[in-house]
Amino acid sequence: MKTSTCAFALAIISHVASAFISPSTFAPIKDVGRSFTSTKQLYATIDVDEDTSRDTASMEEWSYAYGIGRADGIQLVGEDVDGFLDVHVVTAQELPAGTSVMYIPSDVILSSNRAIAEFGRLEEAESLLQANGVENEMREFYLMLKILVELEKGEESPYYHYFNGLPRFFANGPSMTPFCYRCIPPFAAKLCQKERVKLNHVAFGCKSRVQFLSEKTRGDSLLWEWAFQIVYTRSFEAPDGSGDLCLYPIGDMFNHATEANVAYEYDEAGNCYVQTTTDVAAGPLTMTYSDPTNPSYLLARYGFLDESSPASFCKLGVDWHITDELINMGYSTSTLLFYKDTGEVSEQVWDVLLYKYLGEEDVGRQQEFYQAHMSGDYETKQSYHECYYEQTREKLLEHIDDILGELDGLSQKSAYGGAVAGDDHPRLPLILRHNDFVRATFMAVRGYYFPGEPYEEPSGFSLSSKNAFFT
Repeated sequence: MKTSTCAFALAIISHVASAFISPSTFAPIKDVGRSFTSTKQLYATIDVDEDTSRDTASMEEWSYAYGIGRADGIQLVGEDVDGFLDVHVVTAQELPAGTSVMYIPSDVILSSNRAIAEFGRLEEAESLLQANGVENEMREFYLMLKILVELEKGEESPYYHYFNGLPRFFANGPSMTPFCYRCIPPFAAKLCQKERVKLNHVAFGCKSRVQFLSEKTRGDSLLWEWAFQIVYTRSFEAPDGSGDLCLYPIGDMFNHATEANVAYEYDEAGNCYVQTTTDVAAGPLTMTYSDPTNPSYLLARYGFLDESSPASFCKLGVDWHITDELINMGYSTSTLLFYKDTGEVSEQVWDVLLYKYLGEEDVGRQQEFYQAHMSGDYETKQSYHECYYEQTREKLLEHIDDILGELDGLSQKSAYGGAVAGDDHPRLPLILRHNDFVRATFMAVRGYYFPGEPYEEPSGFSLSSKNAFFT
């Protein structure tokens, strides 16, 4: 990892636009169609190596030239995150709700629907995506192809300076190494590996099926991975209900937060406006990318830790067979929650723990409890909770201590691995912060429900396990 990559301490302060700029300077991109051949001898000129510096200055100049407007006081700023440059949007002044802070002309927006219209349906590639179980990723696939086609045009592409200002380093699931997967708990590791499977099938698995790309591009796995990452970490569904998946140049610089304060809106011509959804103080402007109560998913998909998350999935049932009855009892990653600040747990945690306990002890009583839940018989259901509270509480403590022991063991392994090969694993600091966040949440729950009960951390792992850690 090269910290010189971030000699950015230039907090990329933007030119401040006093009014939105007309999009009339944008040169529309010509259709390429499936018969497109003019780039056969060209090849991408953008360096996608993860240590490559981002040319954000040229990207800013490009944005004004192509009609992307910002309101007064809206700025792009950069900061170091684990030795790499993160660029995001802030406002230098207070803004009332309903303020348009950014404008992206329709012609500048990169769209999966337009990509499909441009290339036609690639039936062989679509069949392969379906066969590999990723048929829901069609939009992402076509948007990725659009990026690759533009990359082949090099500096002739209207998007060249936009792409050259985007990140090369990613810390999400597809970018992780086997070492990384060994440093995160099973639930997060499973999510990360699921994202990696998408990379394998959506990008790598279909390379040879896209004949209008040059042979060199089809063979460049790093380029495909970069295009995949741009789509999966920066695209959003259009707010017009069309189902279109879009990249909004410069409009993709808004970071995530649990309490978001801006959102995309379209006008009748398909131009995009980013508007405040609440009164905003001077500071960051943010969107919500996904469920804020599942920070492990945000790590796996986007490669960051949302420390503003109020709660976290409690990790129950990672290795269970999830039945319809469990789902009816409330089993979901968005409902089985541990609350970070209070230490409380959601009602569904108690329901699922009691349902599982009764299934181990008395299936008949389990079904009585289940039917009371399904019929809304609160009194019967509550009587079960009161009768079995100590047993359910014991199950909760057992689960908490299992996860804490797992996390502490992973921390020991990570510390050892980082000391030996830390420079080769720049994602390790983020993984450790994620694990610490989960641990702090579980300790808060333990302290709330089991005050005064000591927790014993596991002892260090043996040399033999250390050696196995790197095999």
